[in-house]
Amino acid sequence: MEADSDGGYEAVYRAAMPSVTSIYVSYPDTNHGGGAGSGFVYDADGHLVTNQHVVGGASEVDLRFAEGDWRVGRVVGADAYTDLAVIRVDDLPAYATPLPVAERAPPPGRPVAALGNPLGLDGTISAGIVSGTNRSMPTGRGFAIPDTVQTDAPINPGNSGGPLVTLDGVVVGVNRATAGENIGFAVSPLLLRRVVPRLIADGHVSHPYMRVRTVDVSPTVAEANGLDEPRGVLVVDAWYGPAGTVLAPSDRTTRVRGREVPVGGDVIVGIEGTRIDSHEALVRYLITETEPGETVELRVVRGGRETSERVRLEARPDPDDGADGRRRRLRGR
Repeated sequence: MEADSDGGYEAVYRAAMPSVTSIYVSYPDTNHGGGAGSGFVYDADGHLVTNQHVVGGASEVDLRFAEGDWRVGRVVGADAYTDLAVIRVDDLPAYATPLPVAERAPPPGRPVAALGNPLGLDGTISAGIVSGTNRSMPTGRGFAIPDTVQTDAPINPGNSGGPLVTLDGVVVGVNRATAGENIGFAVSPLLLRRVVPRLIADGHVSHPYMRVRTVDVSPTVAEANGLDEPRGVLVVDAWYGPAGTVLAPSDRTTRVRGREVPVGGDVIVGIEGTRIDSHEALVRYLITETEPGETVELRVVRGGRETSERVRLEARPDPDDGADGRRRRLRGR
């Protein structure tokens, strides 16, 4: 359902809030009792979107819709690496219609509204703008979610999983968390469009990674490595597995202006013809444009010369896999 963009926040509240639900999760086998979050209707087949951290390991959740109707929803899929989850309800209330999803994040400065039930206050709207896009948001689990939308619309506990919408009622993010005063983050519509259909179809998503750890090439790193410009990401660790790797990691460090800086190793400056300037750019490309098992062509700077290498991507292990514990503590790709 679309709102009238000329009507402002009041119009988008009337149009979009009927599609937003409060989610209540019980943990009977733990000492935590339960939790709460938000979600919204994704399609006419009864699928709703929320955050993975809202549903946790639950298989069923209780849902309360805008006009007080209660439903039991079944969790059909969840993905930790994008913090997205899908719930299915057999009989949606007639007024709870799907919200349209944008194809891409809006530009900074665009007015937006965060909808949900922060602190258990059902049917709440908070106003703001898009503060930035393509942000990486650390999760506290050893990895970051790429391509998130930054907003100054307040996102408080309980807002998680609700929609971030423009004033015409289009979803431009899935509210996730706040990182400080006037700084909130939402999972981007690009990730939503890529991940949610797979969760509906298969219940899970497999993400690619290169089995390396990198750091951005800052001016200090560029100086220490004799690079012409601060561009790309320097490989500082590489783990060999079934797929192997042809990337060379840093082999030593040096001190530059009092800081320990990695020296040596390949610098990734491009992937499949796309320029790579930073960690955010590399991770965003991998998660949105590639699949496990694919072989990608990288442009790397090695020994002062630019060359090409082909690397086969592997499926990223589950973040709770004990065998991956070492990498969970690293900023890996």
